Amino acid sequence: MKTEPLTHSERSSIAQAAWAALPAGGHDFVRLSITCAHGHHVAQVYATGSGLVYSAPIRARSHGHRDQPDQPHDRDQAHRWFDLLDTVDADDSMPAWCDCGHRVLSRASMREWLTKGEHHVVVD
Repeated sequence: MKTEPLTHSERSSIAQAAWAALPAGGHDFVRLSITCAHGHHVAQVYATGSGLVYSAPIRARSHGHRDQPDQPHDRDQAHRWFDLLDTVDADDSMPAWCDCGHRVLSRASMREWLTKGEHHVVVD
């Protein structure tokens, strides 16, 4: 009996609920923090009761110091992409965003970084 893989919407709901259940903002549960070369936060991977959860801000465009849209820089769930990192039947491309603009991260690369014991990775 073969089971169908979860859709992104299903994985996202599970991941978002697991992330929201983390105490104290989840800071103690961050296993991997990803920033850009300019020091902007790009994404984080959390250890949760549902497994490793990928969380990244997503926005429509980048902005500079003179272009500051009214968008919060906190745990606002409406502007975040959630997914379960250890899903093998899912696309390898994971969307993210920082003040430099839109980014795409590799699910496989993040799993490799975690396996190597990385806690912080800088991407271009």
